[in-house]
This record gives sequence, structure tokens and C-alpha cells, in this order.
Amino acid sequence: MTLEFAAHKQLGPFAYEAEFAAGDEIVVLFGHSGAGKSITLAMIAGLMRPDEGRIVIDGRVVFDSTAGTNLSPQLRNTGYVVQDLALFPHMTVAENIAFGMARAAEPRERVRQLLEMFRLEGFEERRPKTLSGGQQQRVALARALAREAKVLLLDEPFSALDESLRAGLRRELLRLKERLGITIVFVTHDLREAHLLADRVAVFDNGRLLQFGTRDTIFRRPCTRRVAELTGVTNILPATVREGAGEYALVDSAGMALRCAVPPGMTFHTGRAVDLAIRAERVILRRSVPSGPAPSNFVEGRIVSEDAYGSTHVLRFQTDSASHETIEVEIAARPYEVLGVANEKRWTLELPPEDIHMMTADGEAPTPV
Repeated sequence: MTLEFAAHKQLGPFAYEAEFAAGDEIVVLFGHSGAGKSITLAMIAGLMRPDEGRIVIDGRVVFDSTAGTNLSPQLRNTGYVVQDLALFPHMTVAENIAFGMARAAEPRERVRQLLEMFRLEGFEERRPKTLSGGQQQRVALARALAREAKVLLLDEPFSALDESLRAGLRRELLRLKERLGITIVFVTHDLREAHLLADRVAVFDNGRLLQFGTRDTIFRRPCTRRVAELTGVTNILPATVREGAGEYALVDSAGMALRCAVPPGMTFHTGRAVDLAIRAERVILRRSVPSGPAPSNFVEGRIVSEDAYGSTHVLRFQTDSASHETIEVEIAARPYEVLGVANEKRWTLELPPEDIHMMTADGEAPTPV
């Protein structure tokens, strides 16, 4: 299955603009509330008409502003699950799943297949109010797929559930993708959910698609400071390039000399202002600097605050650099205990060159080699 999407829409002062393509994968639309994620699903499903653009589902054009094509929602072969599920309370589970199937189709066998797929056997005659939250969610997913959907659209479907139910349904969704081989477009503003589910991520902000790429590219190599901020990078340091040619660049960041990997095929000219991004979990906590000549990418500092989240600790360091930059470190609970972090405030931080991502401060792409 494939999806090609390009659309522009003006809604008062809000201008929407996005373009991306997807195959048999989970594409996560990520961003804050009001960024344009749900609008994207509505336009794919045919519930909102773009001012301009083109939408193709599994090779069939369902919308083309130039050609005047605009298929109705029921002809687009999409399944759509919204946050409140919208199950019919007066219908049984089987009736909810069968609702909307083409009259010419034989619904009984299809319903049976979906009940089996979503582990709902024995619940056929139950009403939605008698089901748990997770069971209701599985009924909604089964109903969305009842018409042999080519694209499954999910608008924060798990947000109202507790974490244990969400974890189970995320696993169900990954299993579903492998079994059916369909395109799934999933809206969330939960970073952990995006990282777990996504094959590729589309980062939205204020109606604009800022970056679209693989999960690792988005989280490890954001294209701008804004994308880095939206995807949870807490360590973004301003710097100036000293030497930018070759595989590695040498930069100065508030008196800290740092060596950074240069993105393949790019070069940063000497004197250029850049932003450095490194995720908190990629910073290494050390007791001391290795012996020998003073190495780059080792920074002395002290812990000024910390938060405990059960399985991890987030430490905030104030560096000994001229501007006393703050750097966050995320460390798992076991190493935290083994190292005795709770009893020691001064540490050495290592910022591995391969984990420091360089971005131009003005948001423009660096010069190709």
C-alpha cells in the first residue's frame, strides 16, 4: 500500500502546508496541539478539502485540485479512528464492526476474521459500555479495517487510556502492521510513543511540515533548532566553527572546544554560527578526564538539580565553561546507583563527537561538498 500526500489549506490566519509519501509502514505525525496533525488525517480521509494539492492512495488519485478530483470519504478506502472512538452504544461489538460494510459484501465472515485478529472472540454480543478501555479500542480498530482499508488513520487513539493499556495496544498495532502490510498514519504528541511506533516521523509546527524522515534521523539529526526542541533535545548549544573541513569539525561553544561529526556530503565554513544538539541520553558521565593531553569533548561541571523517574534519572549540570552552560544527562537507575551519583556533585561529562549534531544557526542547509 502507498500514500502520496501534498496539500495546502488556509484556515483564517492558519496556513497549512505539507507534503510526504508513505509505504507499508507506520508514519507518526508528531507535534504540539494545533500544529496541523489532525487536519492532515481529515484531508486524507476526505473530511476536509485542501485548497490545493494531490492525494493518492494505493495508486488511485482521490484528490487533485488541478484535475477537479475529490472522491467522497466512503470511496477512499481509509479506516479512521478518533480519540473518543465513537462506538455506537446501542449496537453489539459485532454490529459495530460490521457498520458501514458494503451491502453487497458478506459481513459475517469478515466480522469473524476481525474478531479473531483483535482477540475479541466471545465478545460478539457485548455492548461497548461492558468492555474495558483496551477492548473498546480494539473494537474501534476492527471497525476501521472492516472495509478492507488501504490506509489506517489513527488520531491519538490511546491517549485516554492508562499506561499499561497503552503499552499493550502499541504492541497490537505493531503486530497489525506486520500482519496486514498497510499504511498507518498515527497522530501523537507523546515522544515515547512516537519513538516506539514510527518507521518514519513527520514533525509539524504551526501548520508546517518541518522535517520528514526515518525515526533515527528525526531524533538524532534534526534539521533545525525548532525540530530539535520539538523532539525533546534539551541540550542545544550555540557555537562557532573553527575548522569545518573533513569528516570532523572543531567548534567553540562558550569557551568549550568541541569536536563534532560533519553530516555526510556537507561542509561548514570557518566562522559560521551553528547550533549543536546532543540528546541527554547520549552524554556520558565520567568520574574523571582520561590521563594524557587534555582531550576535547570532556567538560567539567557540577550537578545543580536532578529528577528521578523510576527507571531513569535526569541530571542538570552547570559546566565550568566561561558562560556556565547547563547540560542535561539522562542515566538509567542502575548505573546511577553503581556510580554513587547521589553522593557526588562534581563530574566529568563526555560529549561523543558522533552524537553531537551540527545545525546552522539560521536554519539553512550547510554548503554541500
